[in-house]
Amino acid sequence: MAASAIRPARITRVLPDSIAEEIGFEPGDALVAINGQPPRDLIDYRFLCADEDLTLEVLDTRGKTHQVDIEKDIDDDLGLEFETALFDGLMQCNNACPFCFIDQQPPGKRGTLYLKDDDYRLSFLYGSYLTLTNLLPQEWERIAQMRLSPLYVSVHATEPEVRSRLLKNPRAGQILDQLAWFQAQRLQIHAQVVVCPGINDGEHLATTLQDLARFHEGDVPAVASAAVVPVGLTRFRPPGDELTPVTQAQARQAIAQVQAFQADCRRRFGTNFVWLADEWFLIAQQEVPDEGHYEDYPQLGNGVGSIRQFLKAFQQSADDYLPETVSPPRTLTWVVGNAVGHAFQPIVDRLNTVQGLTVRLAALASDYWGRDLTVTGLLTGHDLLLGLRDVSDAPNPAQNEPPSQHHALGDALLLPTVMLKPSDSGDPKDTLFLDDLSVAEISQRLGCPVIPIDDTDALVRACCCDLPDDSFTDLQPAAGYWTPS
Repeated sequence: MAASAIRPARITRVLPDSIAEEIGFEPGDALVAINGQPPRDLIDYRFLCADEDLTLEVLDTRGKTHQVDIEKDIDDDLGLEFETALFDGLMQCNNACPFCFIDQQPPGKRGTLYLKDDDYRLSFLYGSYLTLTNLLPQEWERIAQMRLSPLYVSVHATEPEVRSRLLKNPRAGQILDQLAWFQAQRLQIHAQVVVCPGINDGEHLATTLQDLARFHEGDVPAVASAAVVPVGLTRFRPPGDELTPVTQAQARQAIAQVQAFQADCRRRFGTNFVWLADEWFLIAQQEVPDEGHYEDYPQLGNGVGSIRQFLKAFQQSADDYLPETVSPPRTLTWVVGNAVGHAFQPIVDRLNTVQGLTVRLAALASDYWGRDLTVTGLLTGHDLLLGLRDVSDAPNPAQNEPPSQHHALGDALLLPTVMLKPSDSGDPKDTLFLDDLSVAEISQRLGCPVIPIDDTDALVRACCCDLPDDSFTDLQPAAGYWTPS
């Protein structure tokens, strides 16, 4: 991309006690160039800042340009954070996959929900999946020169005609040649296969897994791991998309097929190599595998082993922080997707052994997306209002009456932050669900405080902390709670 298309990198935060703070950088300043080269993205920024001697061109908030010379130890970080990792814009998808979640959303929501990320840089930095169909020769060259590995690739099928049909793109049929390129460059990918019944399952899935396994051989396997994920469909998906949801029988068949392939991989490679997303077992109404099955969790971003990891993490958090009793007594409602309701019941049972603590599990399906089986991250504000309204419709009590005695939801809602995204305002109270409803609005309409929880430590501490009042408190570094006004 031409330098003229690279925007100055807008600074949003200057880390305390950092080189940047000492020099006098402020949020709102913009980084234009490092040693004369405009950084295209966070990758360039990190690479260029590895030098000991830096000359920075900086644009301050008043529009004035400054030159800043810095001497530092090699690899010392400057302590700057930016509003985006991509200073030259997002590389968007040029495919038309019918199962794309972006195309399965209703119109009229905030613009960021409709951005189709297919950017290899975000794949390298954050583990997002890309298809490799939009890369120009210079981008392939950059991946090789900068050793951007591993990347995360949505393969779906290795047969050219099947993959082209799924992605609605004739260039999608080049996937085997592209995997051979990674192998020749001694670079790695983690592969994803979204299974669509009747299109890339059965024999096609067998071919895909066999092809991917061929690239797992050698001292630097080109395909480090593969995840098999069931297609997720919403009621907003385009008409005539050829897709059908995975049934219980199909889930059980896929589990048996992949588990047989895993056994063969263990004999050949000493590893499962390919893993099933937890959702297969939830659809099939089968128990997820034991913890040891997941090895080092190479496909956690695809929901592979996330339930087992959460259960293990909770046990450690309970051992570290859970007391025998809490005072004053409190009742809390923990909201999760109904897909994990059964799996998380042991956590609720353990929490309820604490004297004075009552935790109720509200395992909700998503009416908004039209999904009978719903993971927690897809629940919306609409789903909470609909699913909790029957237990939250209670009159306001006298002020001196404990909340848990009058409100069926209890003293507060425990809300996993996986449901939430920051708003454009940056105000924590404006944090949004996928349907653009804010947490503050949900708290007000349900008449109940909301405690955001982002991990098992936060879950346990929220159960044992002081009850909400009319202000924020530090339950976790980036959390507090919202109270209805």
